[in-house]
Amino acid sequence: MDTMTLTSVYKPSVHLHPLFPSSMFVNTNCGCCNVKETIYGGYYCNDPTCYDWFFHKKCVEAPLEINHPCHPGHLLLLTGGFGPFDGCDLCGNRATHPYYSCSTCEFKVDLNCGMKPSPYVIEHPLCHDHPLAFLKRRITESPCEVCKEEIWGPSYLCQQCNLYFHVDCVHLSEEVNHHCHSNHPIKLTASRKLLDDSQKICFSCKKQLEKVLYHCFICNFSMCVVCAKNPPPLVIEHTRTHLHPLTLFSKIMKFTCDVCGENDVCGPYVCIQCAFLVHGKCIDLPRIININRHDHRISFTHHLGAGYSKCGICRKSLSQYHGAYSCSLCPNYVVHCRCAVHSDIWDNRELECIPNYDTDKFIIAPFKVVGDDLIDHFSHEKHPLKMYKNNIIYDKWLQCEACIHPPGFELIYGCEQCGFFLHEKCANLPMKKRLVSSPTPYSLEVVERIVNSCIQCGVLFDGFKYTTGKRRITDVHCGSLTEPFVHDGHLHPLYFGERWGSRCHACKDIIKGYTLRCDSCDFLLCFYCACLPLKIWHMNDDHPVTLHCGVKEESIKSWCDICERKLDQSKWFYTRSDCKITFHTRCVLGDFSRLKPGKLIIYRKILEVVRNNKSTRPLCSQCGSRCKFLVVLKACDGDNGYICSRSCLSSYVGSFQILR
Repeated sequence: MDTMTLTSVYKPSVHLHPLFPSSMFVNTNCGCCNVKETIYGGYYCNDPTCYDWFFHKKCVEAPLEINHPCHPGHLLLLTGGFGPFDGCDLCGNRATHPYYSCSTCEFKVDLNCGMKPSPYVIEHPLCHDHPLAFLKRRITESPCEVCKEEIWGPSYLCQQCNLYFHVDCVHLSEEVNHHCHSNHPIKLTASRKLLDDSQKICFSCKKQLEKVLYHCFICNFSMCVVCAKNPPPLVIEHTRTHLHPLTLFSKIMKFTCDVCGENDVCGPYVCIQCAFLVHGKCIDLPRIININRHDHRISFTHHLGAGYSKCGICRKSLSQYHGAYSCSLCPNYVVHCRCAVHSDIWDNRELECIPNYDTDKFIIAPFKVVGDDLIDHFSHEKHPLKMYKNNIIYDKWLQCEACIHPPGFELIYGCEQCGFFLHEKCANLPMKKRLVSSPTPYSLEVVERIVNSCIQCGVLFDGFKYTTGKRRITDVHCGSLTEPFVHDGHLHPLYFGERWGSRCHACKDIIKGYTLRCDSCDFLLCFYCACLPLKIWHMNDDHPVTLHCGVKEESIKSWCDICERKLDQSKWFYTRSDCKITFHTRCVLGDFSRLKPGKLIIYRKILEVVRNNKSTRPLCSQCGSRCKFLVVLKACDGDNGYICSRSCLSSYVGSFQILR
């Protein structure tokens, strides 16, 4: 199928938005039947608000009404929407929409049972010698006798042998003549029966096969049972990928894909005439897309050409002789094909023929200029904010409403009537932003009383937040990190990357997820340490403390002046340059440094954020020690006790998962 001219299909009973045909190979859950498998030649949804994005062709083109053998009295109509659906009357599954229902009776079946109903009794199944009876619901923990996988939904039972079978496995033959391997029949075989040098990876989906598979003992060819029933097409005609028809080479071989440039070992699609080889997954790549690692659209090109060095995502080299995605506005920005369309990077929307997609949303200004050095900011609509230059107003207890840090040595906007202040950079935070943690754009919002935990650094905060859903909330510190990230603590620029189990070079904590990494050396920086202020005021000191980035100096003390415990100088710490006093970074900031004193917050219970600036430090009601941090919490209950740290807060409000 050639998708140069896309004709959308709109069936409200199937999906709320128009759907477009695609020749892509996509391994995902179908938005209709919810079955997860490799889908080829399906349909995709291009609506930015939709989470279901790829659909089986058979599901989208399902008939609007059917005659069903289990309900011969009336026609069944294809029903969409989001109304209640207790379960399929045939298989018992609580299926997703759409489904088939009778307008006269209450009979209803899911999409699979509607188009391909399972008979109640199979007299001569392919998989077994005895008749099998259909079981509507799972009543056993026994695995399927064919594939050895656990049975979760409906199944078939052999009452003579007391053996159970998946609904799909009863139709599996012990021997198949398959078009992906026409030389010899492939036989259903237990993986454990194969020799060590036998192929145990599926030819089509490349999954490691640990239980049962179809195998050719002559050619060492293997295919999983799912792909054997749903095989890739033998020939694909898609002129935007290649001018000539592409034929599946049904033998695993080592080759370099002419589209993405990756070396791989699998069965490619080939054009013998042009000596052209391509992955199935590289056919019909989207032409114009947005990714979460770049501010502009990027476009696919079949031949990158010279002049590019590294991929903007994985930071590895690119080949000028293969395809890639490039930015027309940033001449040096280019991304590998497979990096660009990764599920964590791309938002699954094709932007070709959609001019200036999302441009208006991304250029919404957070404020309006209403006079000389006066602005109306979206977060403070009561009064205009005035810019204060050259530290005309200075108060070390003053805090920015967005990031909760003090003004430091930066320009600020302030409201004299309300005591509302913003750093100039925080006043200019974009209303829409793409962040590394999700392909969906984030929106800037003002936090109310409910405290959030940043998805990147785990710190509790009540300043402004970037959000793209209830569980994806980032504070403006982590949300403002961009690449290349330049920090005084390292000689080279840093770039985003995902690491699990490595340690941050600043705090030595184990990193779980995204980090900032160096291309030139093995330097990693977690988001928390990347956001540490280089200079900050602490307690009642008249001088600021400065971040010291882990270079050991004999003249600097080796203990923290706050907790009076040993200080590891290989970690980053704060110091007073005039007297060489040192502090742990967490002792200076504490666990509540991004909560604003004076506010009542909700964190399972109502708490007050208070400064710990009295001559006598209060006792923590949970651990019993003197509260040493600059900001602590005060319980708003009968005891009015103090809480000094995140662990003590956990004890107070009850068990919950501590993110950091």
